[in-house]
Amino acid sequence: MISVFIPGISATSQGKSERITRTRSFDEGWRFVRDNPAGAVNIGLDDSNWRKVDVPHDWGIEDLPGQNGEDITGPFDKSAIDKMSSGYLTGGIGWYRKTFTLSEEEMSKKAFIQFDGVYNNADVWLNGEHLGSHPYGYTPFYFDITSYLKPAGQSNLIAVRVMNEGLNSRWYSGSGITRHVWLTLVDRVYIDMSGGIYITTPTVTEKSAEVKILTTLANSGGNNGNVTILTQLVGPDGKVAGRVKTSSVLASNQTKEISQNIILKKPALWSVDRPDLYQARVSVIISKKFIDQQSVTFGVRSIKIDAQNGLTLNGKPLDLKGGCYHHDLGPLGAASIDRGEERKIEILKKTGFNAIRTSHNPPSPALLDACDRLGILVLDEIFDMWERPKKAKDYSLNFKEWWRKDVQSWIRRDRNHPSVFMWSIGNEISEASDTSGFRIAKNLTAEVRKLDPSRPVTEAMVDFGGRTGRSRWDDMAPHMALLDVVGYNYAYSKYEADHVKYPERIMIATETNPPLAFQNWEAVKKLPYVIGYFVWTATDNLGEAGVGMPQLRDIGSDARPAQPGPPTGPVATDPLGPPPANTPGQQAAAKPGNPPGQQPGGPAGGFFRRDSWPVFTNYQGDIDLIGNRKVPSYYQYVVWGLSKVEVFVHRPVPAGKRETTSPWGFPDELKSWNWSGHEGEKLQVHVYTRSPIVKIELNGKVIGEQSVDESKTITATFEVPYEPGTLTARCYDDNGKETASQILTTTGKPVSIRLVADRPVIRADRNDLAYVMTEILDNEGNVVPDADEVLVNFEVTGNGKIAGVGSGSPTDMSSFQQPHKKAWQGRCLAIVRPEITPGTIKVKATAEGLQEASVEIVTK
Repeated sequence: MISVFIPGISATSQGKSERITRTRSFDEGWRFVRDNPAGAVNIGLDDSNWRKVDVPHDWGIEDLPGQNGEDITGPFDKSAIDKMSSGYLTGGIGWYRKTFTLSEEEMSKKAFIQFDGVYNNADVWLNGEHLGSHPYGYTPFYFDITSYLKPAGQSNLIAVRVMNEGLNSRWYSGSGITRHVWLTLVDRVYIDMSGGIYITTPTVTEKSAEVKILTTLANSGGNNGNVTILTQLVGPDGKVAGRVKTSSVLASNQTKEISQNIILKKPALWSVDRPDLYQARVSVIISKKFIDQQSVTFGVRSIKIDAQNGLTLNGKPLDLKGGCYHHDLGPLGAASIDRGEERKIEILKKTGFNAIRTSHNPPSPALLDACDRLGILVLDEIFDMWERPKKAKDYSLNFKEWWRKDVQSWIRRDRNHPSVFMWSIGNEISEASDTSGFRIAKNLTAEVRKLDPSRPVTEAMVDFGGRTGRSRWDDMAPHMALLDVVGYNYAYSKYEADHVKYPERIMIATETNPPLAFQNWEAVKKLPYVIGYFVWTATDNLGEAGVGMPQLRDIGSDARPAQPGPPTGPVATDPLGPPPANTPGQQAAAKPGNPPGQQPGGPAGGFFRRDSWPVFTNYQGDIDLIGNRKVPSYYQYVVWGLSKVEVFVHRPVPAGKRETTSPWGFPDELKSWNWSGHEGEKLQVHVYTRSPIVKIELNGKVIGEQSVDESKTITATFEVPYEPGTLTARCYDDNGKETASQILTTTGKPVSIRLVADRPVIRADRNDLAYVMTEILDNEGNVVPDADEVLVNFEVTGNGKIAGVGSGSPTDMSSFQQPHKKAWQGRCLAIVRPEITPGTIKVKATAEGLQEASVEIVTK
């Protein structure tokens, strides 16, 4: 049987000294080979020359053999089968093997091996016996291995074959056992592995909350049994907040659901501002003996959504400031290390987001745990395609056989997370406007609601009319009626007309163009039936290479008008039609026949940049590959009212060239006043603000003044002749009172390095990481924003090693694993992974001609 699990957390029964650990990590001590050797399932195979690895592990991020600096560099291969989709990273076939033994006491238990995620097409063997297969790389699965085990004290061999042969993903998927592995040992009566504890909060007020606990017990023994379930709720303060004990009879070889209710007085409510968490400690008792225990984290909160009031969280209105993202962790690839997932959410929360969309697959459990702790809502999505393919070898080949199993494992695993507020059954599904799409959506929504009726269901819809020349948006109305909330991809211009036709329809922008953040946010604020938007994308990711990256083209290189120089602010094409006149920037309209959001053809190729080598990231994100903010983040910060002013300078465009941006891309702007060699040239300065008046000063002299009508735009554009010094933007209200200012100063030349660790103390745990940002400084301690070619060498000593290095550059195709990286825009990053022995890690960074730097990190 293959199904879902919730990893057990050790729980101690109140009033008892005994402690039951049902689940333990199975991550360490694997042997790995990136090959397909004969006999890899055999116990007698000599694998001593295979590499030792811990999982989570992604071989696709590792350096390739045959390095030549041109066609093969670092992990990149110009001939990679998926080209720009995978960012020129490669898959293939890999094998993992691990040996383990069990004691006499452990052999009296039932044993399960559990995988959080393997990408993809996994086959698993134990002691040469095939346990089963699992094709989808993003859903968890487990096997009952009890009957396959060797006697106590004898060695058992588990072997896993992973086959990622490409053409199965539109983005970088990674390859290998990319998420955690667990070994669970339970008694013959136990909490079911398939999401055995399910917690909801049907009624929530500030005075009290009803907590419903549904526990599924399994009895694999030969006798009927009298069973008692003791459930204790532990509050955020660590104290028991409620308890209930229920007795029942459990027949042999049967499962049974036991429902319990607890009323909490004055509950601590989970919200994005205060994400208080509870634990439900569930104990199974037979004849006064505690035989199984499991703890599940949950939150007490109420979410309501309707077309009249929008979304309310605990009775308070909330507009979603969301971001879509893919699952990779930049220099770590798809290996889901807990701290990497947590840091990603920390950065998004800090930069204004209150929601994410897991496009287009279930996330790792560690990611959802981080969202629970940090307070960010999750639109949890499962499929990018159904029966019709988007790639030749994608999940559509498995959909008919596997969709129900994967939906069950997905929902049962994720339904206790308070951060998960909505399920999404698909993204831009090709058959959505046809009867087959209606049939499939009907099946999917029914299955989701059966497993979790407490949350709404959505689907990300898009109008493919641009491809056929005829819109089929209204044809999908019956399909949309199956959904609780309709996801609108790139369709904000349809909101008001659709509301007239379907007044009870609740809408959410499941994808939006970053340059159209202003238009989309204004619609959310204005229309109560639109509950928020998710920008594409929140962070840069590997693959979909170059889609958001501006390009320089020769003037007259294609049919569009030759317009020298940079555009005047963010550029975007609304895939459903022309952009509003107030969209800042030079507009390139999509031609009939192009897919939604696609620019006209020409030298760049399809999907804006089909042959993108050496570009390997999508470059669409608010945040770059190593966690630094990009232009869209600052722009959106002003849109949301979280910043009063942000200033950027457009990189000078060479003579005879013009810049082209995609619907997802911003112009090539920098928060920099370092433009040596361009003295006297007029540089374009963009000031993003909601203030009505903006003045630009250069070295204390006013260069220009503009009015900004925030009902139409938040962009003021100036042309400023370059001279080194200080560029200042000052903002004023209608009464002439200064409300904000921002200064860009010409820095000196690079003279030194500064290292900044994200935390001075970390855990001596392989699931923790230290992120050490490297900054190139001038003699005044300022980051030099045009320091792009400084090669930084890292040396790590003590109780840790480099897990990855990186920069925000979309074109630096050097190794992620070697201890050196070029800075880009004055920064690069070293990621350090600790050993399990406490101690100290020292990181030293050197570069030719610069003063070195070091930092110490304590591991406990």
